[in-house]
Amino acid sequence: MKLSDFTEVTKIEKGWSHEQKYKVTNRDGETFLLRITPREQYEQKKAEFENMQMVSALGIPMCQPIEFGVCEEGVYSLQSWIEGRDADEVMKSLSDKENYRYGYEAGEILKKMHSIEAPEGTYEWEPFYNRKMNSKIENYRNCPLKYENDEAFITYIEKHRHLLKNRPVTYQHGDYHIGNLMIDNDGKLVVIDFNRNEYGDPWEEFNRIVWCAQSTPLFATGMVDGYFSGEVPMEFWELLALYICYNTLSSLPWAIPFGEEEIEVMRKLVKDVLEWYDGMTSIVPKWYGRK
Repeated sequence: MKLSDFTEVTKIEKGWSHEQKYKVTNRDGETFLLRITPREQYEQKKAEFENMQMVSALGIPMCQPIEFGVCEEGVYSLQSWIEGRDADEVMKSLSDKENYRYGYEAGEILKKMHSIEAPEGTYEWEPFYNRKMNSKIENYRNCPLKYENDEAFITYIEKHRHLLKNRPVTYQHGDYHIGNLMIDNDGKLVVIDFNRNEYGDPWEEFNRIVWCAQSTPLFATGMVDGYFSGEVPMEFWELLALYICYNTLSSLPWAIPFGEEEIEVMRKLVKDVLEWYDGMTSIVPKWYGRK
């Protein structure tokens, strides 16, 4: 396969992925999403494609994996093209009830994805994640920029590491939030962008719900309720706060290479997180259940 096989090729610039992405149309008039990466990523991308096939087999509404292989430009993955709009854009024009309903559905979809068990021999979560947190805390302390009230995050992490003990490890989408969901032309919620999929604590997958909460608190509320069928355990909130503390600390060193605009996005997020959690002294965030 090569790009010249298609009658129409449009490069897609949107997104954070380093992959080359294209909207392509074949000679039969069928449209697809084509993702191309360097050949040295063959094994990683092959595993990603196979994971997408497992998720698709569950009946998840998603960009369907169609073909994988090597081409002149590198390693390619051909996926179904979704005609629709970004979910975060659509939610702005919908009622509170519809925001909550779509969020609830997003939570149900996520729960179904987490039914995929990790392969035998996958790392134990507690030591794995503790190493990650130690590394990110060190990176943050060495970062030339700092957040206001940053010790609130570090203190919460140190007091709640014990919650990682005996946590299960399952398949994760890897970047599940409103920015990686679409509403197709039939009004159906569809999951996209599986290029960060991995294995980990299923509850850690909620660490990006902050972007949902900033966009529409009722969508975020619905997502939690849908995942737990309305019965949310307190342990979930305690762990979610831990995972959000970790992500918040690591986001500033990540943002610096992208410039001042991204740094300000992260500073705004920190202010929101501290407000939601009363300076990390509360467990259930204020956005939950907000009408």
